Amino acid sequence: MTANESKRRPTRGRKLIIAALVVGAVLVAADYGLAAAGEYQVAQRMRHKFGLSEDPAVRINGFPFTTQALAGDYRDIEISAAGVPVGDDLRNLEIRANLRHVRIGLSDLLAGNTANARIDQVRGSVKIKSSDLNRLVNRVTPFNDMTIEPDNRAKREAELEGEPAPEQAAAARKPDPTVAAVKLAGSTTVAGRKIRIAAYGTVSLIDGQIAIAVNDIDLDDTSLEGLDAVLGTVRQALGVVIDPGQLPFTATPTAVKVESGAFIVEGTVNDIPLDQGAG
Repeated sequence: MTANESKRRPTRGRKLIIAALVVGAVLVAADYGLAAAGEYQVAQRMRHKFGLSEDPAVRINGFPFTTQALAGDYRDIEISAAGVPVGDDLRNLEIRANLRHVRIGLSDLLAGNTANARIDQVRGSVKIKSSDLNRLVNRVTPFNDMTIEPDNRAKREAELEGEPAPEQAAAARKPDPTVAAVKLAGSTTVAGRKIRIAAYGTVSLIDGQIAIAVNDIDLDDTSLEGLDAVLGTVRQALGVVIDPGQLPFTATPTAVKVESGAFIVEGTVNDIPLDQGAG
């Protein structure tokens, strides 16, 4: 073997590696481009179905996209939209849906022809934020800076006393998913004096609506005259019922949750047409 031959072999090997990397990059780019085209068509369809002013965000999960497209079975499509209005008072809803196993041919998907497309299951949710809650409670008395938080008092007390956390103790008895503990806080003005309140209670899912019930109220000033009347006004203001409208794809509401800054209503629906949309 000559010295020139020994030099050429590594060079040829490097060229093959570079060529393979280039081909791989092209295939990946083509896969992502095809997925983007499919996402665009779904977004266009869902914009019309949800009655949105802009396209919702759509993501077709799973790589490679091409294998799902050839099978006509898309394992998980995420759809989300923010700032969605419902009625006169809810102006900032966040809508999400996970579509599991959307069954549609690639040619129909890219052409926007979803007439025969079906979904095995949709998990949908609507998030109601504190800004919309503030707007609702202002019907009774003006509140500022309304906040929503989970009520973790029982959990903290259990930790301090070295007892099992409430969720661990409740696991055996399967807690009701339609009820959640909540802490609401905000500022209001009573008799010309600004006070800060913290109210503790529950949110319950009743016929697809969220009902708030206040149990305990803490004030930063307990020297107010007519304290009982103040507490009554606060209870009345916060004891609202919120109708978030239908869940995406008319999923049946089955659970309510409280997270920092929002209430969330969740539900599922099985085996429906993609064009059923928001109902």
